[in-house]
Amino acid sequence: MLTLITYDVSTSDPSGRKRLSKVARICVNYGQRVQNSVFECDLDNAQLIVVRDKLRKAMDEKRDSLRIYNLGDRYAGRIEHYGVKNAYDPEDALIL
Repeated sequence: MLTLITYDVSTSDPSGRKRLSKVARICVNYGQRVQNSVFECDLDNAQLIVVRDKLRKAMDEKRDSLRIYNLGDRYAGRIEHYGVKNAYDPEDALIL
């Protein structure tokens, strides 16, 4: 299922910048960055539980914000994209 993960980490001090880097690394391991703090991830339920737990441990819930949107399996008609950054198909082959 397509899951959208967004975050806002307070970077007013060195510990915040470290948290931001850690949160971004976790997200990169599970999905595709589509904007600075927004990732599209193709996750099953078990993966969603794991990534959510990792992100909640990495953040400071008194200073940071994490939002997770489950778009499900029939997401194609729910996404509109405009502008310069090319869209991608999360179910397409990934070439490394």
